[in-house]
Amino acid sequence: MRILSLDVGERRIGVAVADEAVRVALPVAVVERRELSADLDAIARLVQEQGAEAVVIGLPISLSGSLGPQAQVVKAFGQEVSDRLSLPIEYWDERLSSVEAQRRLSSAGHRGRKAKAKRDAAAAAIVLQSYLDAQAGSSAPFES
Repeated sequence: MRILSLDVGERRIGVAVADEAVRVALPVAVVERRELSADLDAIARLVQEQGAEAVVIGLPISLSGSLGPQAQVVKAFGQEVSDRLSLPIEYWDERLSSVEAQRRLSSAGHRGRKAKAKRDAAAAAIVLQSYLDAQAGSSAPFES
């Protein structure tokens, strides 16, 4: 099953995809946020291009484990994605994924505005890799 991952932010949406073996997450793109319909169109195009059959969305859970206002915004966006694409959606803890992505990019020498865009796609890949690693022993992700 091909899985697409989204790191939903206020300005950008990072996008990653699992490889064909569903073992490794790869950063794919960044969608610059404009308006909901344009954002959904861009995601729909990426889902089609990548042949995705499911979507993992990073959920910004607070360090205490609670769901704050931004998590509610992300869940509402996820519902819009689900309604539009008719694909299974799963939320996955994204705590500190952007921090980790920034750390990795900085140590690789990426800085400035271009690094910010790369950071969002890298964060989506970190979220998806975490999901894939957790599902490695499961024969049926997306079934609950």
